[in-house]
Amino acid sequence: SRFLGCRKLIGARYFNKAYGAAAGPLNATFYSPRDHDGHGSHTLSTAAGNFVPGASILGHANGTAKGGSPRARVATYKVCWPRTFRGECFDADILAAFDAAIHDGIDVLSLSLGGRPSDYFENSLDIGAFHAVRKGITVVCSDGNSGPNNSTVTNVAPWILTVGASTLDRDFPADVVFGNRRVTVDSMNSHFIFTDRFMSTMPAH
Repeated sequence: SRFLGCRKLIGARYFNKAYGAAAGPLNATFYSPRDHDGHGSHTLSTAAGNFVPGASILGHANGTAKGGSPRARVATYKVCWPRTFRGECFDADILAAFDAAIHDGIDVLSLSLGGRPSDYFENSLDIGAFHAVRKGITVVCSDGNSGPNNSTVTNVAPWILTVGASTLDRDFPADVVFGNRRVTVDSMNSHFIFTDRFMSTMPAH
């Protein structure tokens, strides 16, 4: 696919052979790295989104938004597809994308996918990340969406830099109207942030 007018995105590939083997014949929409549900665009902008002045959340927290490395160039490697009864991100496709990224000379790999922790030698993401790190590539992964209970962190291999969401030190109030009664609530708040002590690390297994 060709992308016009974008200096940020300098590469895009897709990997679907394992998915196609499990899901059956694929139509033309599966032969493109284009993001149809927004997850890839969202995570890519979190990692390396450019400076965007005048950003806000419904008028709150006005300022400049940016990703972690706003001056970086990015390439996308699409490995996840619409969910089937056998899954949506297949090991062979993930490993093929790792191989391609290593071959392309990527400096940092950011992956927002994963599952429950398993033995390193049985986990395709851990295996692919290990080979990337051996080539001098930093691998950053999400820690999952299943917290805050114990043993819910994913991507725990020691050669992976695992990153999770945290809390904010700002309030984002919003008014809710029930008939003639108005109630102010916080959609995100800082009331439960512990500023006087560190929280203990949750065990991964």
